Amino acid sequence: MGKIHVHEFITLDGSFENPAFTMPYGFTDRMGEVLGGITGSCDGILLGRNTFEMFGPAWSERSVDDDPGAPFFNDTTKYVVSSTLDEATGWQNSEVVGGYDLDKIRELKSSHDLYVSGSGTLVRALLRDRLVDELHLLVYPVVLGSGARLFDGLADLPLTLVGTESFDNGVVHLSYASTA
Repeated sequence: MGKIHVHEFITLDGSFENPAFTMPYGFTDRMGEVLGGITGSCDGILLGRNTFEMFGPAWSERSVDDDPGAPFFNDTTKYVVSSTLDEATGWQNSEVVGGYDLDKIRELKSSHDLYVSGSGTLVRALLRDRLVDELHLLVYPVVLGSGARLFDGLADLPLTLVGTESFDNGVVHLSYASTA
């Protein structure tokens, strides 16, 4: 049985919609190591349509010289959850699995360790259905007061804190496991 590993860049007030808020803080080498540790055990990427359409142009042209994460994002199979796309074009190794279907996600999870980033609607559904095994939040020391909130619409979501780490730029990594 595989696992679903979710990673999100998030503000103190729970906003994650537009990661431009991360830019003033930079990205430390240690943050890269942490993300490499999360993705390192994954053999599939699970994305919602919006995130796929944003990530595809951003990652498909990158090489390892541009970003050490490029081989993972480009070479790993991307499973796109979408009821509006018929095919996933423009980014190698991508396939549409259809709209959100609990049984289909469980089937993918049964044979893959899946990485999810962004994809708020998808992540909320995965959390609601208790399919997330690891939730990694990189919390930035900023309050935006606007934007989509990661946990909107969720209630009674018990999680167990399994790790914390702070970085030199003020960002904190909070790692949670599902208690379900």
